[in-house]
Amino acid sequence: MSVLLEFAMFPTSDNCREGSSVSKQVAKIIDAIDKSGVKYQLTPMGTIIETNTMREALDIIELAYEQVKECERVYSSLKFDIRHNSEDRLKNKIKSVEKNIGREVQK
Repeated sequence: MSVLLEFAMFPTSDNCREGSSVSKQVAKIIDAIDKSGVKYQLTPMGTIIETNTMREALDIIELAYEQVKECERVYSSLKFDIRHNSEDRLKNKIKSVEKNIGREVQK
């Protein structure tokens, strides 16, 4: 099974931001994900992870929250794409689109 999870998580409270920037808090989340060994892709609007089970995906969300739990208010949005009998979709979905347009997409 492949569980793709696209999510964004960041503090909205003043006690965890510097002006309008939340990059320091997001960096803590990304560092924890990187150290977890889960496959992920950082994007300008969020992060995409791929796990083998829903439990693993939810554990990453909990891990991410642990990095910003001292913040008074945290915003998060999550989108799942769950598919049985499939793997490595973090790369293969992009390759499929590139194949259909005949070139690599912007990296």
